Amino acid sequence: MEIHLDKRAVKQIRLSAADAVEEGDTEALREDVLEAFSEEQVEEIERRLDSGDFFEFLTDVLDEWGGDDVDELFELLETQLGDIGIDLKYEPREDDDDLDEAEDDDLGDDDDDEGDDDAELEAEDDEDD
Repeated sequence: MEIHLDKRAVKQIRLSAADAVEEGDTEALREDVLEAFSEEQVEEIERRLDSGDFFEFLTDVLDEWGGDDVDELFELLETQLGDIGIDLKYEPREDDDDLDEAEDDDLGDDDDDEGDDDAELEAEDDEDD
């Protein structure tokens, strides 16, 4: 079985994991990871788990997680779910970095435009003389 987490779910897990790292509390993170999966997906995962309890599964994954690298959390989820025959797919972090770079490029373009405006103002001042 294949489960694909959408960008919104991945972003929410990343934000929640960052909060968990800062605060040292994984309770909200566990809830957010649980909410990232549909009810049908949770039921299928629970059918495949020996314990039959996805919440307990997430507790074990979070206990195993070092608590400082968000990407490691996704790798653990992917590995642990893979062990029970579920292929977890999600958007990799590189896509987030590409978006940040595009925003940085836009900021750079704005700086260039501001310089041009200053040059125009200086030219107008010279005409008054």
